[in-house]
Amino acid sequence: MNCSAASDSQERSLKSFQEMAGRKVLIVYAHQEPKSFNGSLKRVAVEELSKQGCSVMVSDLYAMQFEPRATRNDIVGCLHNSEEFNYGMETLEAYKRGGLSSDLIEEQKKVQEADLMIFQFPLYWFSMPAIMKGWMDRVLVPGFAHEFPNCYDSGLLKNKLALFSFTTGGSEEMYAKGGINGDIRYLLWPMQHGIMHFCGVKVLAPHICFAPEYVSEEKRKEILIAWAQRLRTLWNEEPIICSPEWYFK
Repeated sequence: MNCSAASDSQERSLKSFQEMAGRKVLIVYAHQEPKSFNGSLKRVAVEELSKQGCSVMVSDLYAMQFEPRATRNDIVGCLHNSEEFNYGMETLEAYKRGGLSSDLIEEQKKVQEADLMIFQFPLYWFSMPAIMKGWMDRVLVPGFAHEFPNCYDSGLLKNKLALFSFTTGGSEEMYAKGGINGDIRYLLWPMQHGIMHFCGVKVLAPHICFAPEYVSEEKRKEILIAWAQRLRTLWNEEPIICSPEWYFK
């Protein structure tokens, strides 16, 4: 390589680093055990994204003892209608007047700052763990994340990206289109489309680690290396087309 080519390559690398350095990432993590494979995936993401110059925030839901239940306690002050409690209406009114509980305000601040949200979790009963679903229920309230007709492509979080990274207990074959569990994309529909896309978030292809507890230690290391490699080029990826065709055809 001549000096000119080397200089151009260095300039491109510097420019790429500078572009990533200003980006912020929120990792919402749901696993009870820090030494778990999910914990390793989260650690790799923090390390790799930090190397890129990104600012990384982590909401470790179990460590935080995050409250998953959507209740009246989420509203500070008087209710809009104390005679008949409606969580959606009450949180909408509370958000508008700054009357949500402090834990929700803190999480919403993280979401507002984030360019990318990574959700890291083990698949529970074909879905995310209850504590993470509770985070979705309580944090992504009307007025903050959506407010009809501002949903889907016009959702209130439309300038953000999301990625679901998770592990399964079953093999890849079990989650294939003809597998006993059905196509894994069917399970992603409510998470990626029904929550993220509804709020306007653009969704990157999921990162799925099939049955890591049933493979060798060497294979687990390879899976972590592949995750780190993907993270290095993540910002160059195009979002998936969030439509029924992507999930069901």
